Amino acid sequence: MQSVQPREIVEKVNALLQEGFEITPDQLKPEAHLFQDLKLDSLDAVDLMVHLEDSLGIRVEGEAFKDVRTLGDVYAMVEKLRPSNA
Repeated sequence: MQSVQPREIVEKVNALLQEGFEITPDQLKPEAHLFQDLKLDSLDAVDLMVHLEDSLGIRVEGEAFKDVRTLGDVYAMVEKLRPSNA
């Protein structure tokens, strides 16, 4: 049994991107590339990590984020890093 609700993760991550980076809801698809499709740069990626940590109570190490390329990768990373009792 999985305690993490993927839909909750998607909603929270998407809300962060909409509020913090002015990304429209129609752009927020799992296959969207962070840099090419969502037009984030390396500083935005760092900001995103900080926002994820603050909002979701996770700790994102740079190593965990280095292979993240798409929005779906972000969802998967957050799901993996969420405490199992969340």
